[in-house]
Amino acid sequence: MRAMVLTAAGAPLQMQERADPIPGAGEIRVKVSACGVCRTDLHVLDAELPNINYPIIPGHEIVGRVDLVGGNVTTHQIGDRVGIPWLGHTCGVCRFCKDGMENLCDHPLFTGYTRDGGFATHTIADARYAFPLGEDGDDVSIAPLLCAGLIGWRSLVMAGDAERLGIYGFGAAGHIVAQIARWQGRSVHAFTRSGDTAAQDFARRLGAVWAGGSGQRPDTPLDAAIIYAPAGELVPAALRAVRKGGKVVCAGIHMSDIPGFPYDILWEERQLISVANLTRQDGLDFLKIAPQAGIRTQTTAFLLSEANEVLQKLRTGQILGAAVLKP
Repeated sequence: MRAMVLTAAGAPLQMQERADPIPGAGEIRVKVSACGVCRTDLHVLDAELPNINYPIIPGHEIVGRVDLVGGNVTTHQIGDRVGIPWLGHTCGVCRFCKDGMENLCDHPLFTGYTRDGGFATHTIADARYAFPLGEDGDDVSIAPLLCAGLIGWRSLVMAGDAERLGIYGFGAAGHIVAQIARWQGRSVHAFTRSGDTAAQDFARRLGAVWAGGSGQRPDTPLDAAIIYAPAGELVPAALRAVRKGGKVVCAGIHMSDIPGFPYDILWEERQLISVANLTRQDGLDFLKIAPQAGIRTQTTAFLLSEANEVLQKLRTGQILGAAVLKP
């Protein structure tokens, strides 16, 4: 197999040849056909997430075909198309797993972070955490749904029944959530980097009723706002944008420090909450709803060998929608 491997914090990924991995009991091997590139991959690259054991293969928006099945696997067969998400394993015995909150498991494994991911021609997955995808839709278009879509969906659910929804950071997750929100009859207000007219125009094409820079105030108070950009300074901005009793949902796994802000922008029962990971039920729910909502992902495909260039484009805001690597 070939893989783009992270060997040290901040180092460029290296293309390496490795022996094809062999699945153990309860595991499947997947021949990767597409892997989305996510901002979380940058957090792994920059060691902004703790306890990374190098070398590691990033990538957690994986679409591929099962080509080898380990022992005790009855849910997947060779040739099945599956999707492998960020959450790769949970312990099943901690209080969170037992209470239906496996996304908060005390002993989880995460694809492309604490176990090798999809920036490769092959990868190993716990069969219980690989979603069956069927045959509808093409691999590149589906790949961003495996994280941007799933985390987007969970954050939208946590935003409640907000009619006027703000989206801060109109990238891979934002453009998917905007489509679901419009399908649900909500009005979308899109916040982008200052001066990013391309992203603002993109948001309007997807039905946003308002689009502007993240430092601007919308033309009407919002019922809720979701922050996808990893910028802590957006939290006070979003709190100022929501109405009394409104919610601000922080959807990223990592964010820069939140600056101090006056209590009065939190007062009047505004809520500030975070989203952590996802559950398998989130995935089943979202993958059922995605075709009903008519979601069309905006993707640009790149070769696996171009991973470093793609990550830099993502870092500097040069990707419209989502980038996907093809082995």
